[in-house]
Amino acid sequence: MPTNISLVNLPSPSNNIQKLQKFLLRKVGSAIADYNMISDGDLIMLCISGGKDSFTMLHLLKELQSKAPIKFDLIAMNLNQQQPGFPADVLPNYFQNIGVNYKIVNADTYSIVQEKIPQGKTTCSLCSRLRRGIIYKTAAELGANKIALGHHRDDIVHTLFLNLLFAGKLKAMPPKLRSDDRKHVVIRPLAYCDEKDIEKFARGMQFPIIPCNLCGSQPNLQRQQIKAMMHEWDKKFPGRTQSVLNALQNVVPSHLADNNLFDFQNL
Repeated sequence: MPTNISLVNLPSPSNNIQKLQKFLLRKVGSAIADYNMISDGDLIMLCISGGKDSFTMLHLLKELQSKAPIKFDLIAMNLNQQQPGFPADVLPNYFQNIGVNYKIVNADTYSIVQEKIPQGKTTCSLCSRLRRGIIYKTAAELGANKIALGHHRDDIVHTLFLNLLFAGKLKAMPPKLRSDDRKHVVIRPLAYCDEKDIEKFARGMQFPIIPCNLCGSQPNLQRQQIKAMMHEWDKKFPGRTQSVLNALQNVVPSHLADNNLFDFQNL
């Protein structure tokens, strides 16, 4: 597990980006406090894909680590899925430059997905299952008791509509989750952060973004359709995405229809 060797001079953020950083840090701090995401002595494995969200999560948690009244450790983990053209040196160089411990896991999930999924079909489901298994295994090997993912507010809301419209479930991404085998706790520190703010912050910080050419670029993704729908809603009626997140935190089981959540039979 490499540690920092030497730090280089990274670009200094502008005043506007520094203000945005403070705003995002408040959002992250609120989410962490509301869901008790981080405790004293935690070792948190941060899943870093090379996208804007995971870079932002890493940066903000490092900032919080230096200011927090509790002590917790971070280790960045990247899963190199061996997709053609992936610049394998970018993330190790970045991790060394900012002085964070890291682990690179090489696993050829790309070939498995290409072999199993017919051409033209979306690869997300299988890719996600493969990644999840490797992530949990790596966390156990490293002794990490928390796994941090870079999903933000918009991801959570879009997942709600995906499940609602395509799976017939009232289900989203929780800010904090215990895995099915009860061995891992997953946290999403960006749960309160707007994707537009993350995009602006990532540009201003000049993170070395690595585009995903495995799944995120597929044009027929249901998630892309939901994202376009919510973008249109927010354009016509600003604040809709935030309103939906608020609704997820303000559930009234007696006004739904699930017999497992509310005893309708004995009313």
